[in-house]
Amino acid sequence: MDFELDNLSTKQVSQSIYQTDVESKKCEDNLDSQFKTPDDIFKCVMCGECCRGFGGTYVTEDDIKKIAQFIHCDAVKFKAEFCSKSGSKYVLSQHKQSGKCIFFHNEKQCSIHPVKPRMCRNWPFIQTVVNHPENWNAMADSCPGMIKDVPEDILINIVSSEIIKQK
Repeated sequence: MDFELDNLSTKQVSQSIYQTDVESKKCEDNLDSQFKTPDDIFKCVMCGECCRGFGGTYVTEDDIKKIAQFIHCDAVKFKAEFCSKSGSKYVLSQHKQSGKCIFFHNEKQCSIHPVKPRMCRNWPFIQTVVNHPENWNAMADSCPGMIKDVPEDILINIVSSEIIKQK
């Protein structure tokens, strides 16, 4: 009799585990289908919060040349007037009151949009997210266009794909 109860109990446990696995798989499938493209995890709402450039908006030499040309300025003068150094790299200066990029205007938003820096063009699909996926939720705390709690493997896939396209 005890043997039958043990078998029944084992069978019930097995069925319960199987059912849990099926439900878990359904949940994973829903997540997979919910997050497939960059648009599924980020939609810019034009709030300008990313223009705060926490830590600075890094600009490459190519960015500097393009922006300088766009605003009819030479690169040396541009660096002196519109950039500051962060370590060995240049970052765009920020408005003292708002903390936003010097080229951000409430009405026009980005006044250098056609030639905005690579860092801005790529946001939020940046290498640091691939290296440290936990940064995504921290970034999403200040960006209302980012979906939080995207499964890590899916996030890395989407961000990696976007990074490849950016090159």
